Amino acid sequence: MVRAGVVSYPCMWPSCGYNEIQEPRRKDVLIDYERLQKLLGAGSYDELRRSHKGWIEEYLGEDERARREEWTDSIAVGSVAFVEKVKELLGFRAKGREVTEAGEGFQLREEPADYTAFFQAQNDDMGPKNTFFWDLNAE
Repeated sequence: MVRAGVVSYPCMWPSCGYNEIQEPRRKDVLIDYERLQKLLGAGSYDELRRSHKGWIEEYLGEDERARREEWTDSIAVGSVAFVEKVKELLGFRAKGREVTEAGEGFQLREEPADYTAFFQAQNDDMGPKNTFFWDLNAE
């Protein structure tokens, strides 16, 4: 929502991951903090919070905030086990979505459909040669 200009700082958006890391919930926890800490090589949770806040500050200081498609176009991002589990939980809603390796992890996403061929075929059938004019005044 920062990149979209809705808020100027992530903590201003109550449902964002920034708040989940900086002020973790006591119940209904969404993040495996110990695993995240290990994955990022943080020695303690306080170190994780400081590093995370630093990354956000660095990002906010950039002139142009680039969209990162692995996060914005994916349903799930993480280990192959995590992404497969999300796909399984989605059931029929995951139809057509593939688990793909991307960078250092995996993604669950649906590739964008190429409608170019469809519309080209439809438009080829249109034109003056396929026009039939009705004679509305004929008796």
